[in-house]
Amino acid sequence: MNAKQAKYPQLRFKGFTDPWEQRKVSELADRYDNLRVPITASERVAGETPYYGANGIQDYVEGFTHNGEFVLVAEDGANDLQNYPVQYVDGKVWVNNHAHVLQAKEERVDNKFLTNALKHTNIEPYLVGGGRAKLNADVMMKINFKVPTLPEQVQIGKFFDNLDHLITLHQRKLAKLKELKQGYLQKLFPKNGSKFPQLRFAGFADAWEQRKVSELADRYDNLRVPITASERVAGETPYYGANGIQDYVEGFTHNGEFVLVAEDGANDLQNYPVQYVDGKVWVNNHAHVLQAKEERVDNKFLTNALKHTNIEPYLVGGGRAKLNADVMMKINFKVPTLPEQVQIGKFFDNLDHLITLHQRKLEKLQELKKGYLQKMFC
Repeated sequence: MNAKQAKYPQLRFKGFTDPWEQRKVSELADRYDNLRVPITASERVAGETPYYGANGIQDYVEGFTHNGEFVLVAEDGANDLQNYPVQYVDGKVWVNNHAHVLQAKEERVDNKFLTNALKHTNIEPYLVGGGRAKLNADVMMKINFKVPTLPEQVQIGKFFDNLDHLITLHQRKLAKLKELKQGYLQKLFPKNGSKFPQLRFAGFADAWEQRKVSELADRYDNLRVPITASERVAGETPYYGANGIQDYVEGFTHNGEFVLVAEDGANDLQNYPVQYVDGKVWVNNHAHVLQAKEERVDNKFLTNALKHTNIEPYLVGGGRAKLNADVMMKINFKVPTLPEQVQIGKFFDNLDHLITLHQRKLEKLQELKKGYLQKMFC
């Protein structure tokens, strides 16, 4: 990139042609860390004010530490150093001591532009410390980037504000669909020892019967083959581990309908990783492979029945909890007739498809934002 290109973004709004100028954060914003007040969870009084830490809202409390437009930048405890936590806030907020608080100097920079300029900046080289990397205040104030005229900043800020609003709407839609699924899992499966679910499809009235996984499915762990990243040959077959797809490779270990259940390395013990797959897949040694016995159970029903089951009590080990194969085969839950299973399986399949569509829309919007950040900043 030559000097001229470095002063002009690739994409601009009409009417703006001036070169961008290099500025330090200290020239553009004032710091209000002195007003921050950390409060432990036990000391917080529930209220309507968002309580911010390094990575965003942690709680809602009474009172506030700051009131107005501010830019919050993680000081320490950031959960993603590549996409460093930077947030625009407007109104009353409570900020603890894990996020720096900046406010734009009105005549120099727009708060929304400042937010996106910092998001566009690679913060990682400015951090100190090991496992809990820290952005010292003095270092943050020396971070520099290129800045356009204030009117152009305002235009850019509004553009990303609208895009962020759209992303937030899609995030809420996705969250509501996931909540809806959890609600249906609770209502379409019996609970508290009952043999009848709270909600059923028309035409089904029989009691559900208790069954072990070993009565319902066969296990195909013997076909699993782990391959290191350096040994994998790129292809079109999804390569599965404990928590889902890790890569795409040539070849396959299993072909057909299967249910994959994390053996060890699960990243969420409360929502234990259980996945339905159909077709050619490659499975490593961190996921068990089950296939429903056709006359007993439907694979899609089996998937959701296991998702509805609390797996945590069956796990052994500490930091890397493990679900042993023999233990998994003894897990038991209630099962309806096969026709009712198929209906339930189809219902959740359609709901999962809708969730996947919304997830893809959200990912596309997030990718779009990243693209605009690259093109609209020098």
